Amino acid sequence: MRLYVTPTFGRAVKKLHPGQKADLDKAVHIIANDPECGDAKVGDLLGVRVFKFRLSNQLCMLAYRILDRNSLKLLAFGAHENFYRDLKRQGSRLE
Repeated sequence: MRLYVTPTFGRAVKKLHPGQKADLDKAVHIIANDPECGDAKVGDLLGVRVFKFRLSNQLCMLAYRILDRNSLKLLAFGAHENFYRDLKRQGSRLE
């Protein structure tokens, strides 16, 4: 599976502690093995899927887009608070 990363996602990953990075890596591994596991969104976020996981005992969300059978684009991750608002705000940069 080929994974592409947006600049927003890359910057957020750099700020994580090693334990948090391990939790995120597990979530990305789950998504890479089964891209359909996330919830498909509708409306403004059509084509985006969101996977919920635990990051240091806090519920976090990881947004991604399935490009084709062998590639995914990781868009953003973070806590639930204002997650969808921020994701919509990034809208044009997520393509």
